[in-house]
Amino acid sequence: MKSESMERHKKEAPKSVKGAAITLSDSKFNDFMNFKNNDPSGSIIKEALRKGNEVVFYSVIPDDSGLLLSMIDYIIESFEIDMIITTGGTGIGSRDITIETLQSVFDKELNGFGEIFRYESYKELGTGAILSRATAGIYKEKLIVCLPGSPNAVTLGLKLIIPELGHLVKHLKE
Repeated sequence: MKSESMERHKKEAPKSVKGAAITLSDSKFNDFMNFKNNDPSGSIIKEALRKGNEVVFYSVIPDDSGLLLSMIDYIIESFEIDMIITTGGTGIGSRDITIETLQSVFDKELNGFGEIFRYESYKELGTGAILSRATAGIYKEKLIVCLPGSPNAVTLGLKLIIPELGHLVKHLKE
């Protein structure tokens, strides 16, 4: 059953958004600095956003909390963007800092995204989905989506978020 107000909001939403992508990975950062294109998850994000939206910034950084926050602030201050998608750094290891770093600065967290992401992961992976950490939130009036680093997880997360991008941005600008 569809909501009439949600359908109306979607019709009134921007048809295109401007986004940025950040990959967090120590190993991918080393490749990136050596001009090796070894970031399939970042490539999936850029390709998906380019279908009807605009990618205005992309970077690969190491798993570093301070650098992540600095990069996000730089993007927000330097580019006209509506949203940022991160990939990587969401595991349970000691170097995985994305979720905790960004949850600590979110003005609002979109808990439903992570919940639906894990549910959809569970349908594909079974109980191993408990390792899937993904979230989304609002920081400085910009949408930030945090996805795991695996290409399959990125594809799943984009399948959930891309159809709602304009709708989300519309509400952020109200």
